[in-house]
Amino acid sequence: MAPSSLEIDGLACRRGSRRVFDRLSFGLSEGELLALTGRNGSGKTTLLRALAGLVRPDAGTVRWQGTDVAADPEAWRRQLVWLGHLDGLKGDLSVAENLLVAQRLRGGPADRLDGALLAFDLGALAGRAVRTLSAGQRRRTALARIVLSAAPLWLLDEPLNALDVPAQQAFRAALQKHLAAGGLAIAATHAELGIEGARTLELGRA
Repeated sequence: MAPSSLEIDGLACRRGSRRVFDRLSFGLSEGELLALTGRNGSGKTTLLRALAGLVRPDAGTVRWQGTDVAADPEAWRRQLVWLGHLDGLKGDLSVAENLLVAQRLRGGPADRLDGALLAFDLGALAGRAVRTLSAGQRRRTALARIVLSAAPLWLLDEPLNALDVPAQQAFRAALQKHLAAGGLAIAATHAELGIEGARTLELGRA
C-alpha cells in the first residue's frame, strides 16, 4: 500500500457544547477518494471545515506528507481547495471573472479557463453575472473553480447538490481525472458519488 499523503490522528471536534466526533484517525494516499457519510449532524461538514482550517479541532493532528499542518497553516491552505454549501462566488462578477479571480489568487495559469468552462458547459454563461444564474448553474461554476485550482486535495461538501444528470456526469469525469493524476479528495455526501474504488467513512455510528 502506498504511504498516506494525508494522515489524521486522533482528531476531535465539537459544535457548540457537543462533541461531534472523537479520536478520529485515517489516512489518504494519492489517487484516493474518501466519501464521508452519516446522518445530518454527524460531523461531516465539521470534519471538512477542520481539515480546511476553518475551525480549530479540540484534539488531534493533521499531517500532510509527514508534516503537521499546524506548523505552517498558509502552506497547508495552498495544498487544498474547499467547496462548501455556499458556492464562494461573487454575485456581481461574471462566471469567467469569478474563475479568473480564483485562478489568479492561487497563482495558476489562466490558459486553463476555456477547458474548465467547457467541462461544465459554461461557455454560453461565461459573460453572465453569477447573481443571475440558477442554483445549478452556480454550482457548476463553483465546481469549475475547484478544477481550476489545481490543488492536490479537494474538500467537497455535498458536491452533487443542485446538479442535473449531465452536470453530475461532468463532475464525476473531473473528479476521476483529478484522482487519476494523483490527486486526493474527501467528499461529504448523502448521494452515491459513482466513483469506483472510493472508500467510505461513516460518521456518527454508535
